[in-house]
Amino acid sequence: MKPDWDKLAAAFKGHATTVIADVDCTAGGKALCDEIGVRGYPTIKYGDPNDLQEYKGGRDLPALKAFAEGLGPQCSPANMDLCDDAKKAQIKEFMALSQAKRDEMVTEKEAELTKLESDFKTFVDGLQKSYTEANEKKDKDIEALKSSGLGLLKS
Repeated sequence: MKPDWDKLAAAFKGHATTVIADVDCTAGGKALCDEIGVRGYPTIKYGDPNDLQEYKGGRDLPALKAFAEGLGPQCSPANMDLCDDAKKAQIKEFMALSQAKRDEMVTEKEAELTKLESDFKTFVDGLQKSYTEANEKKDKDIEALKSSGLGLLKS
């Protein structure tokens, strides 16, 4: 994917509204990656820098380029004209809150996200343990079956 990503970045270099960039989450960019919720590599994010969304489309150059060409300003406090009535109302409601209250709400929502991720990891770890145990049992049972004379019966 890296060669296609580099070609995409070159194609959009100097673009008025779209920036194609990458961050090494294993080195100097780790803090940024933690802040924006990168959990695996490669991860592609797009949108408002304060509300990045995860890209789930194709990873080849044609798919990436088609997606990037469709990007532009999105609904946000700075672009209210792009919002539907429900989002406008939500933005007005949030803007009426104090900065301290908004910070508190962000912290609560981020804690909820962290719990969801943690619960999912616990679930997946449980699945992995069950799979490992079942696979080990299967291997033992197959060995026991073969040792009981299966090969002799077949010959």
